[in-house]
Parts: sequence; structure tokens; C-alpha cells
Amino acid sequence: MKQVNIALLGMGRIGKIHFKNIQQNFPGIKILAVADPLYNESQKEMYSNIFFSENVDEVIALPEVDALLICTPTSSHADLIEKGIKKGKHIFCEKPMDLSLERTAALSLMAENAGIKLMLGFNRRFDPDFMQAYKSVRAGAIGDVQIVKITSRDPGLPPIDYIKNSGGLFMDMAIHDFDMARYIMNKEVVEVFAKGLNVVDKAVGQAGDIDTALTTLIFEDGSYAVIDNSRKAAYGYDQRLEIFGSGGMIKVENNLLSQNILYDEKGIHYALPMDFFMDRYARSYLNEMELFIDALLNDKEMPVGGSDALKATQIAYAAKSSMETGRPVKLSEVEMKSK
Repeated sequence: MKQVNIALLGMGRIGKIHFKNIQQNFPGIKILAVADPLYNESQKEMYSNIFFSENVDEVIALPEVDALLICTPTSSHADLIEKGIKKGKHIFCEKPMDLSLERTAALSLMAENAGIKLMLGFNRRFDPDFMQAYKSVRAGAIGDVQIVKITSRDPGLPPIDYIKNSGGLFMDMAIHDFDMARYIMNKEVVEVFAKGLNVVDKAVGQAGDIDTALTTLIFEDGSYAVIDNSRKAAYGYDQRLEIFGSGGMIKVENNLLSQNILYDEKGIHYALPMDFFMDRYARSYLNEMELFIDALLNDKEMPVGGSDALKATQIAYAAKSSMETGRPVKLSEVEMKSK
């Protein structure tokens, strides 16, 4: 495939990021069409030479379209993936594929059987600092990895209406960290133990979710990952990684709003961490799109495929089950539900 024509489904925050990245950084790639329910004439005038429609089916059916970027709400992902596969389109979809294990597994298999390249938007893998940490681990820089610690705390709660439809903290938020843990360790999780609390806002609990969690993942060789999540960190977007091994340790600290450091008689003062995920992970969104396009152009395997999405979803299910039952949950228990 020498020329790639892309259709973008959904022009919300993430859709706009991908649109801008492609337009500014990949001159050989053409965004042929955009589907968005808020389509209007002003959009059409703003983006010349692009077919706009509020009807996703109309856009997916365009014969000239080679690949779809699915940036719509979670509840629509599975249907759009299935329609895209049936039309022979390669697919990039924001996580998760679906809130159902069974359908996630079915779509992954469907894409594989149809020869469709399917990539999921687990963008944190492609943050430059996390990528370097991964490379160092693979090169044996710290020996055998024994413990991975991931801190992922948002600067503030999303709207309650969003929480009600998100699938819950484990599926919506921590699923990124479950994928990161598998990515760094390059091993499979066999057991999950999770605890969750409501300490930020009672409204979250009334919506059926938690806002704070601690999850322990046990891998096939007995090594661990420990993940802590919070929906609200008063000081900003807290994204840290620590990898401890037999020969040393790797740490990735927060990206700060400024690298200026003030020293005075009261102490040493650093800037706060960035306070928005779109700023913190700006480079990773560009990197993941570069890899998606490279896989299309050069017939390579997608770096995060359907099986990765299924594994992360299984861990999220196990974490929720563990929290609800108060016991560790084997991944084998959850995997049976995917079949």
C-alpha cells in the first residue's frame, strides 16, 4: 500500500489531535473523510477537500478509504470496528474495543481472520521516556525485572455522566496501566488483587464507581507490578514509573510545566506536573500514529493489536472482580469468560 486514505470517525478532543498530527506530519497520508454527529457547514468550510458527514456508515462505505481512525465514544467502538472489518478497512481505535470480554475477543479474532490490521490506542507505550525505559529493560540494563511500580493519578474528576458510561476506573483509567505493565515486563499476568475506595467524591460511588485504587499484578514468573490510581491529585497529572531489577532501577518522573528550579532560604521549588493528559502525552499520540501509518505503508504488524486489547480488558475484569470479592482473581477465571 503506497498511498493511504484515512477516514476519521469522531472529531472530539482525541479526533482533533489525530487530525492535526496527520495533517502536519504525514504529507503522504490523506484524510479523505470525517464523520461526526455534530457535522455542520462551518466544519466543511474549515477543512477543504475533505468529505464531511454526520453518517458514519456513509463514510465507512467509501471505497477509496483504506483505514479508519475510530475516536468516537466507547459505546460505539465495537459496532464501528465490526463494520470496518466487513468493509475491508484497516483500523485504529481508541481503547477499549468494547466493555464486553466476549465481544472484544470476537472482534480481535474477526480482524485476524479477515487480514485486517487492527491497532488500539494504548498511547502511553509510545511516550518517549517510557519507550526508553522499555528499551533499557530489553537490553538488560537492570538485570531481571522483579517489581514494576506505576503511579497514575488524574488532576481532577471527569464529569459524573462520563463516569456512569465509562466502564469504571479499572476499564477506563487503569487499563492503560495494565497494558503498560505487560509492555514493560514482556510477560503475562496470571493473578490480580485489587482494592478500591471512594475518597474524592461521594457522587462517584453513587454512580457505581470508585475514584481510588491499588492493584497488584502477579506475572507468570512470580514477579510483580503495583499500580496506584486516583481520579484527583491536587498538584496535577501524576504519571510516574519505577522498574526495579536485580541489577538496578529505572525511574521515569513527571513531566513538569517548567524546568525552572528556584533555590532560596525556604527550600528548593519545582514547577507542578502538567495538568492535562493531552499535554502530557502529546508526543505519544504522534508516535503511535507514526507507527500505525508505518505498519500500513510497509505491511508490518501493529505494535498494539487486538490480543493486547483483550489481555488488558481481562486484567481490568479481574481487578474489578477482585475488588468486589475481596480475594485474588486468577486470569484463567476471566479468560474462560472470553471464550
